[in-house]
Amino acid sequence: MAELHHLSPEAHARLAAEFKDLTTRGRIDIADKIEQARLLGDLSENGDYHAAKEEQGKMEGRILHLSSVLENCEIVEQTSDESVTPGVVVEIRFEGDDVTEKYLFGSIEERRDDLEIISPGSPMGQALEGGVVGGVVKYEAGAGTLSVEIVSIEA
Repeated sequence: MAELHHLSPEAHARLAAEFKDLTTRGRIDIADKIEQARLLGDLSENGDYHAAKEEQGKMEGRILHLSSVLENCEIVEQTSDESVTPGVVVEIRFEGDDVTEKYLFGSIEERRDDLEIISPGSPMGQALEGGVVGGVVKYEAGAGTLSVEIVSIEA
């Protein structure tokens, strides 16, 4: 069964627009690049052709990924700052640290330039999900059990 992705309406719209662009304009552009490279001659030693085919492969991989995400997503309409749910920014402090760190809790497709992501499917994400401000959660990591305090939650 495919992984269920929780997306904000904004992220869903952005991914749907990217999917449409890649399956229309993107495919036409790459087909033109491949055709132009073919005109240059011998394909076995044609760097432009091989580069265009590699670009096509990467683009088709992204199209497949977007298709899967869009088919297996749940749009999270509104987030709450009462508990850790997909789409919130959670501020945490690791046990023994004085410094806090802020993360966006949700799908990698929700990423923003200013925040790292904690995936709900990760060990820390599974422990944090549903947590409340002031709560301490524990999870297993490679180095043993880690404790994390939830300092704040922003919708």
